[in-house]
Amino acid sequence: MGLPRIACAFLLALCCCYRRATGVPGEAEQPTPELVEVEVGSTALLRCPLDSSSNLSHVDWFVIHKEKQTLIFRVRQGQGQSEPGQYHDRLSLQGPGASLVLTQVIPHDDRVFLCQSKRPRAQEHRIQLRVYKAPEEPTIHISTNGISVNNHELEEIATCVGRNGYPFPQVIWYKNRRPLKEEKNRIHIQSSQIVESSGLYTLKSILKAQLAKEDKDAQFYCELNYRLPSGNHMKESREVTVPVFYPAEKLWLEVEPVGMLKEGDRVEIRCLSDGNPAPHFTINKKNPRTGEMEEQETPDNGILVLEPAQKQHSGVYQCQGLDLEDITSLSSDTEKLLVNYVSDVRVSPAAPEGQEGGSLTLTCEAESNQALAFQWLREKTGQVLEEGPTLQLLSLKREAGGGYRCVASVPSVPGLNHTQLVNVAIFGPPWMAFKERKMWVKEDTMQNLSCEASGYPRPSISWNVNGTASEQEQDPQRVLSTVNVLVTPELLETSVQCTASNSLGRNITTIFLNQVGLTTLTPDSSTPAGPSTSTVSPHARANSTSTERKLPEQESKGVVIVAVIVCILVLAVLGAVLYFLYKKGKLPCGRSGKQEITMPASRKSECVVEVKSDNLPEEMGLLQGSIGDKRAPGDQGEKYIDLKH
Repeated sequence: MGLPRIACAFLLALCCCYRRATGVPGEAEQPTPELVEVEVGSTALLRCPLDSSSNLSHVDWFVIHKEKQTLIFRVRQGQGQSEPGQYHDRLSLQGPGASLVLTQVIPHDDRVFLCQSKRPRAQEHRIQLRVYKAPEEPTIHISTNGISVNNHELEEIATCVGRNGYPFPQVIWYKNRRPLKEEKNRIHIQSSQIVESSGLYTLKSILKAQLAKEDKDAQFYCELNYRLPSGNHMKESREVTVPVFYPAEKLWLEVEPVGMLKEGDRVEIRCLSDGNPAPHFTINKKNPRTGEMEEQETPDNGILVLEPAQKQHSGVYQCQGLDLEDITSLSSDTEKLLVNYVSDVRVSPAAPEGQEGGSLTLTCEAESNQALAFQWLREKTGQVLEEGPTLQLLSLKREAGGGYRCVASVPSVPGLNHTQLVNVAIFGPPWMAFKERKMWVKEDTMQNLSCEASGYPRPSISWNVNGTASEQEQDPQRVLSTVNVLVTPELLETSVQCTASNSLGRNITTIFLNQVGLTTLTPDSSTPAGPSTSTVSPHARANSTSTERKLPEQESKGVVIVAVIVCILVLAVLGAVLYFLYKKGKLPCGRSGKQEITMPASRKSECVVEVKSDNLPEEMGLLQGSIGDKRAPGDQGEKYIDLKH
C-alpha cells in the first residue's frame, strides 16, 4: 500500500519539474497578471516587457480562455504577423518591441493575454484585459393592475431594465429615496441577466412587495451601479407611483365655487372619499316638505352640476358611497347649500301715465333672501337718477316720456341684481322734429319717403300721396312710417305731406321734392317745428332709403369768393410792407395834398405815409377795386395812405 503512494508522489514531482522546464506554469505558480482596463470600442495597449533588444527576438502572443491557450500573433526579428481568427485585423505592433495594440475592443476581449519568448531565454508576461460598457438609462414599468392592501401575498410592484452594459451592473431598489432590502413576507427582489449577441448584458429586476394604505403616494425607482476605467458610476430611473387599492373610511361633500353663491352661477357639488378606487356615489337632497332625503340625478359618478343655479336649489345635501369590493356603505355629513337670489322685481304703477306739468311717483319692490338696495336709471342714457326704491318725476315735460329702469341688487353678493323696465307715457299731441324738408330726387324714379312722430297716445301717420306705406312701432310712444312713391312731374310741382294724429291733436310734415340739376336752392334745408308742427325727424331720415343728393354751388359764386380773398391778402401784404418801410425811416411823415384814406377826426393829426410805385396802374386799380375809390385825373401816380401807429 505504501509503494503506490510513493510512486504517485514521484510522478507528481516529475510533472511539476516538466512544467517548469517547458515554461507552462501551473495554476498555483501563475503570477498576478498585469491589469489593463478599457471601454468597449476603444483601443487597448498590451505591453510585453520581455528582452527584445536582439534582432533575433522571438515572441509569441497567446490568448487564454477557459485554461486554453490560443496563438494570435507572432513577432520575428521585429516583424509581426497575425494569426487567422477573431484578432487577425485588430492587432498590430507598437514601436520596435513586441507590444501590441488591440483596436475596437469588444466584450469577448475580456480575457488573459500572454506574451512568451524562448530566445535568448524563456520568458513570459501575462495581461488581464478588463472590458467595461456603461448600461443604458434604466427603464421602469409599474404594475398596471394595481396593488390591493387586502392581499397578503407579495405582488409585483415594478420592473427595472438596464440594457447593453458590461459586465453585469448591480441594481438597488428605492422607496421614497430609501434603499429596499430583502425582507421575508414583505419585500423580494428577483433579478436576471440576458446575454445579447453583441456580448453585452441586459439586466432585468422585478420588485415584489406587500403594500399598505400609507404607500398610496410612495415613489419607487431603481438604481444601476457599474464600473468604468474612470471609477464607479450609477444611473437612476424615473420615479413612479404604484396604484394602491384600499377601502374608503370617510366621505365628504365639496362645493365649488367657494363663498357666496348667487342665481345664475355654475355650481358643482362633488362627493369625495379617502378610498381607492372611489366607491359608487349617490347625492341626496332633503325634501323640505317631507324631510326625507331624495336621490339627485348625477350623470357623472359623485358630481352634481347646477347650471344655472336657482333659489330652489338651496337645501341640505348628503353623499352616500357603496364599496363594491366589500359591499360596505358609508354616508357623509350633511351640507347646507344656499343660493342667494333676487326675484319678482316690480314697479308700480306698471304703466305710468302723466300730463305735461304734472308729477309721477314710481315705486320699486323685489324679493330676496338678503338685504336689497335699489337704483333708478334712465333707459336712454344710463344716467343714475335716484338711489332708493322711490323715484319722483316733477313738472313733467314731453321729454320725460320713455323708459326708466329699476335695479334691485344685493350689496353683500357682488353681481347679484335684477332689473325691471317701465315706460312713462306723457299725454300730448303728435310731435315732430321739423316742419318741412327738401329732398333731391330724379324724375320717373321710385323713392322712399319716411316720417317719424311721437306722442301719447301713440299717433298714426297718413300720407297725401298714393304709394305703398308701412309703419314700424319704435316704442309705445313713437312710430315710423315709410311710403314708396313714383316721382312724377306733378309730384315735383307740389309737395308731399305726412300727417300724424292721435286723440289729442295732429301734426304735419311737408316734404318738397326738387329735381336734380333744375334748381339752385340750398339742398336739404329744413325748418324746425315745435310740438304743434310737422316734419321728418333726423331719425326718420337716417332710416329712410330715399336718395338725397346735394347740387354743387354755382361756379360764378366760387370765382367771386376767390377774387375777394385774393384782394384781401394783397392789401394785407401791402400794408405790412408800408409799415415796415415807415418803421425803418424810409418814408417821410406828413401830408402832400394827396388822396388819403378816411380816418376818424381824432386821428387826422397822425402821420401820412407817401408810397410811390412803378406799377401804379395795377396797384391803384386793385386798391380802388377794394375800397371803391377813384384816382383823380391830375394824379401823377402817387398814393398817400394814413397808417395807424
